[in-house]
Amino acid sequence: MIVISCFHRNVLKEITMAMCRARALFSFSKCKPKLFSPLFHFSPIRRFSSSQFESVGFIGLGNMGSRMVHNLIKAGYKVAVHDINCNVLKKFSDMGVSTKETPFEVAEASDVVITMLPSSSHVFDVFTGPNGLLQGGNLLRPLLLIDSSTIDPQTSRKLSVTVSKCILKEKKDHWANPVMLDAPVSGGVLAAEAGTLSFMVGGSEEAYLAAKPLLLSMGKNTIYCGKAGNGSNLNGSDSYNPVPGVMEAAPSSRNYDGGFASKLMAKDLNLAAASAIDVGRKCPLTSQALEIYTEVCQDGHEARDFSCVFRHYYSGMDEF
Repeated sequence: MIVISCFHRNVLKEITMAMCRARALFSFSKCKPKLFSPLFHFSPIRRFSSSQFESVGFIGLGNMGSRMVHNLIKAGYKVAVHDINCNVLKKFSDMGVSTKETPFEVAEASDVVITMLPSSSHVFDVFTGPNGLLQGGNLLRPLLLIDSSTIDPQTSRKLSVTVSKCILKEKKDHWANPVMLDAPVSGGVLAAEAGTLSFMVGGSEEAYLAAKPLLLSMGKNTIYCGKAGNGSNLNGSDSYNPVPGVMEAAPSSRNYDGGFASKLMAKDLNLAAASAIDVGRKCPLTSQALEIYTEVCQDGHEARDFSCVFRHYYSGMDEF
């Protein structure tokens, strides 16, 4: 059983590396190198202050988002939330948390807005759709928009450019224009609940430094990855045992209920595979993992935690 568990962990680690390589290669392939520019290009540095992030908006209250919000509240932030699930909104309302009917209403009440959504299409709709964050045209209330969803880097970059062209309704200190960061996370539901997530952040380094205290109220690590779209999602396999009964708090010990859905893992692997194809690279482990998770979903387990892939290799008794 130890051998199988280690195998699973190593496969996840290899998948992670493949995903990161694919995204990094995709990023670099879009840039034409300019002689000396990385070393000798100087520009004025904008200094951002994190003290203005007192009101936090949060959109997406699923297994991850709901727990992240709880940690923001514990840290003393004034939080306003939105989700399409009315039952979830009622739970937060009953707790005394301010709930909003649309993403735009969240934006109007917040200094910074965090989104935690299932896919690129959901993120794009929350930003640009009817009643979206950008409904007000080129005028924005929030200083900073942080997307912690795991989506393709193209969407992150496109939205970052769109946000940078907006103007703040109220300029504060050195903030003249709103800024967007992509900040996907590693650690899964267990880390989201414990406040030990790791954030991989892409975008302005100055904005990242200003957002760091906010991110650390939900996690224990932040990693600056460079320009917009460079944030990468990792799997926290060391504290996420897929074997039932080994870790009491893990989804595997709850019949793989809750956690990070297999359909979302399949989506992430699709993104990695597509990025690899775009730059002409082969990632056999990613392709193999995608086939496995596609089969898991087709077998009716798409809503179960991704660690249920363990059952793809082992179908014995739950207790050892």
